[in-house]
Amino acid sequence: MFEDLGVQQAPNSTLCSYLNKMLWILTGNFAKKGGQHLHSSFAPLFSTVSGRTPVTRAPIIAGLVPGNVVPEEILTDHPDRFRAMIVESANPAHSLADSAACREAFATLELLVVVDVAMTETARLAHYVLPASSQFEKVEATFFNFEFPHNAVHLRHPILEPLPGTLPEPEIWSRLVRALDVVDDADLRPLREAAQQGRQAYTQAFLTAVATNPTVAKLLPYVLYETLGPTLPDRLAGAAALWGLAQKTAMTYPDAVRRAGHADGNALFDAILSSRSGVTFTAHNYPDDFALISHADHKIALEIPEMLTEMRSLARASVPLTTPELPIVLSVGERRAYTANDIFRDPSWRKRDADGALRVSVEDAQVLGLADGGRARITTAAGSAESTIEITETMLPGHAALPNGFGLDYTDDDGQLRTPGVAPNALTSTRWRDPYAGTPWHKHVPARIEPCPAGGTTRLRGNTESRV
Repeated sequence: MFEDLGVQQAPNSTLCSYLNKMLWILTGNFAKKGGQHLHSSFAPLFSTVSGRTPVTRAPIIAGLVPGNVVPEEILTDHPDRFRAMIVESANPAHSLADSAACREAFATLELLVVVDVAMTETARLAHYVLPASSQFEKVEATFFNFEFPHNAVHLRHPILEPLPGTLPEPEIWSRLVRALDVVDDADLRPLREAAQQGRQAYTQAFLTAVATNPTVAKLLPYVLYETLGPTLPDRLAGAAALWGLAQKTAMTYPDAVRRAGHADGNALFDAILSSRSGVTFTAHNYPDDFALISHADHKIALEIPEMLTEMRSLARASVPLTTPELPIVLSVGERRAYTANDIFRDPSWRKRDADGALRVSVEDAQVLGLADGGRARITTAAGSAESTIEITETMLPGHAALPNGFGLDYTDDDGQLRTPGVAPNALTSTRWRDPYAGTPWHKHVPARIEPCPAGGTTRLRGNTESRV
């Protein structure tokens, strides 16, 4: 089964995800070769803390506040409203639904701090911008590779010197912790001394410090960076936090770690540091899937009452989201060959689709009088924008798509400020969201498309002969 952002950012997205899981669970395609699997994790991707936000009472799932409620959590006189934000490696003023509302909200914050490698739309609203080194200038690792039955972790080493005035994130955060003076440096001295004596001595000293000092236990990444980091090879101090993750992995999956060839957490950590191509950190057998189910009985709990209730309601009634005024289903943020994140702002790297064209079907182009290469105005309940048109057989009638990564301004070689393409979230609304997880309906935005005067020439892309 492959699930992507189509159903995850459209109406009934939580229900679709639930039914997706039911398909492979109820058909017996779990924990077998070629089927679906649970897997080991080198680092947790999310916490299990839950609750509700103070203003909108939105559910906090896995410790995450739904992005779509953030403006409402700020733009209020509620005594517990959000008053400050730290934004790291994200651009919510451009990337969250209804970017105008986000910008308005962020401008009212008492404190906004941004850590990023680019001067983003969010960074321009910040009180403080802490410039980070790029991914080529620092040590980095990702933790969402699940390659059953052998799972690997890859530590990417820096290959360039950092630009002047930038720092890797571990150094940025460590300087902030030092400035807060929340850790007595004397508490770290035994750990620094033990780190000089080798991994085993450090392991014992670390376990003692965590057990006896609550402050140390709360700031483990900082403690590891400050004490173990200086002993690591050149420019790899930022990888110190992986030592703790390697220890936890070895304790959580001892048999799988040994099957992967590592005697303990220290051996696993050293292998990660030394390998430039990645290290297999666990090697599972298929029956291990059931052991990884977190419930006490190691069984999958199938029944979620809210999902069953929603399924029954869908059988009784259907609420149309498009209207005669907004008859097209617009997907905003489509992934294409030459779209990226908000860091790559200069479009000169794109080999095609430089303006991020609006893709429409052959049938809709004929009905609406759209010309390939021409211009059209897109209107939603949230706003409007103009875009270049691309007519393609890949779109079904009644559907259109805009790409992600556009609507970002940049200064060209002539010093002119340019903004190619459409910023997708100029057309979206925070009100269009999943009732459970708050997921935005970016793939289902009711819209109207009209040709602009003096459109382009009539030309269809792809093999359209049979349909025309």
